[in-house]
Amino acid sequence: QVQLVESGGGLVQAGGSLRLSCAASGRTFSTYAMGWFRQAPGKERDIVAAISWSGGSTYYADSVKGRFTISRDNAKNTVFLEMNSLKPEDTAVYYCAAGVSLGVPRFVSQYNYWGQGTQVTVSS
Repeated sequence: QVQLVESGGGLVQAGGSLRLSCAASGRTFSTYAMGWFRQAPGKERDIVAAISWSGGSTYYADSVKGRFTISRDNAKNTVFLEMNSLKPEDTAVYYCAAGVSLGVPRFVSQYNYWGQGTQVTVSS
């Protein structure tokens, strides 16, 4: 079992930055691929970024490439999402997820554990 707790969301103006953190419980954190997803009202939950268990491979949605950076610290059981040049369309609830995978999973169904989400609101 893995429990995930996100933090770092909030209200920011367009062009600003936020850093999301996801703290995981359990001693097997380093064996999980980790992902960040987001869900806006009335829309599906979509992948934002994902990182392999080692941190050696990453994936980014086209909409955030060059602006967001995913990273992890296995010693601290934490995964991060650095978000720069934020746009109003980035407004959503952001979820952290853990999945049993050797790769970089991109789909909701590939993840086994989810956090409760943190709200990110970008004003224009």
